[in-house]
Amino acid sequence: MTKMTKFTGADALPLNTILEGDCIDVMRSLPAESVDLIFADPPYNLQLKGDLHRPDNSRVDAVDDAWDQFSSFAAYDSFSQDWLQAARRLLKPNGALWVIGSYHNIFRVGAALQDAGYWILNDVVWRKANPMPNFRGKRFTNAHETMIWASKSEGAKYTFNYEALKALNEGIQMRSDWVLPICNGGERLKDDSGEKAHPTQKPVSLLHRVLVGSTNPGDVVLDPFFGTGTTGAVAKMLGRDWIGIEREDAYRKVAAKRIANVRAFDKAALEVTRSKRAEPRVPFGQLVERGMLRPGEELWSMNGRHKAKVRADGTLIGDDVKGSIHQVGAALEGAPSCNGWTYWCFRRDGQTVPIDVLRQQVRSEMADKPD
Repeated sequence: MTKMTKFTGADALPLNTILEGDCIDVMRSLPAESVDLIFADPPYNLQLKGDLHRPDNSRVDAVDDAWDQFSSFAAYDSFSQDWLQAARRLLKPNGALWVIGSYHNIFRVGAALQDAGYWILNDVVWRKANPMPNFRGKRFTNAHETMIWASKSEGAKYTFNYEALKALNEGIQMRSDWVLPICNGGERLKDDSGEKAHPTQKPVSLLHRVLVGSTNPGDVVLDPFFGTGTTGAVAKMLGRDWIGIEREDAYRKVAAKRIANVRAFDKAALEVTRSKRAEPRVPFGQLVERGMLRPGEELWSMNGRHKAKVRADGTLIGDDVKGSIHQVGAALEGAPSCNGWTYWCFRRDGQTVPIDVLRQQVRSEMADKPD
């Protein structure tokens, strides 16, 4: 834990540290454009009126802490504007922000976020698999929270590990509604008296999905409302550097103890399925230049209906049509477009081999080259 200091220069960034103090002041003390991702779980400003009881008349341990109380909507808006501006200064040009909230605050935070210059990429609904029931029966059961994912600015090249999230979802494109349980049972941290250490502790599963989807190993993740340190614990486990800011001493102690007991995955386990768009581009002509395919050699469509010959310049010719592997495939199929890498194959020793095998071979060689 570190008390607030003025940090200057990227080398002075206090990585893997819980910083003590007001998040706005601390963020203003950190070097500009030094953070890849910010995950923020700010006060929700719940505006609770009186105690809430269960049907058995037991009192619900709701969020009534001083840090969640604001004198007015204007005061909350001012607070939101200040921390969002301080956070945006810290983000690298291609950095991004996640902020989570409930119906009490997320719409106000969203407006402040856009006013500060962020560019909203998605809103994600966290559907709680086991929400707390509505005891009074006067409203719908509040079964979700909303997260906003935003880049620092429009046009920023933010990280999105699409294929990794798809793999997490058993090969199905990840949707913007995530069904995950709330933090309970053994995951819920307790204080020395056996009470829950923090009223709004977020589940590991939520942060795991956020960090796998929008960061890479070695990235710096900052959480300005660190609480009991879920962001830091998951970041450490996944091989990301982290910075936490927390003003409450009790939360810092719990978070520090928790993170000290986390073991990082080994390097091989940290790798995730990469997006095909992120892989090095290999022109088809490079296969011809290297003799992996020869001019005049025939390629066959995977369905076996069409064939074309390879030309010396990396184009194809077949049935009075010539052009790239994509253009010729589309023309022969009468389709508006075609992915030639998955459409064409060649024949070796009686075997049919997709040309994409050769592209992957070249990519593998490129990845093995020393820096």
